[in-house]
Amino acid sequence: MVYDTSLMGETAPANPRLVEVHLFAAARAAAKADVLTVSAGTLQEVLAMCQRQAPGLTEVLPRCSYLVNGIAATDDATRVQPGDRLDVLPPFAGG
Repeated sequence: MVYDTSLMGETAPANPRLVEVHLFAAARAAAKADVLTVSAGTLQEVLAMCQRQAPGLTEVLPRCSYLVNGIAATDDATRVQPGDRLDVLPPFAGG
């Protein structure tokens, strides 16, 4: 994937209309992917699109925590804007 870092001083998705969803640990294993790319929307909408792409996520997502651009998102109505990064973090052993 190609990143243009001149726009924000950080990495941004090659297609700024989309959201990159980075999956870790059990979420990565369930999706059989490191990253999914979906349209922007509310957190709930973005996660639903992820589940359509990777149905294995259905069992894992209810236990996960979410970060939008590094900031915790706990409300399903949180807006995930085009160009944002969503990290999906399942519970980790020992923490």
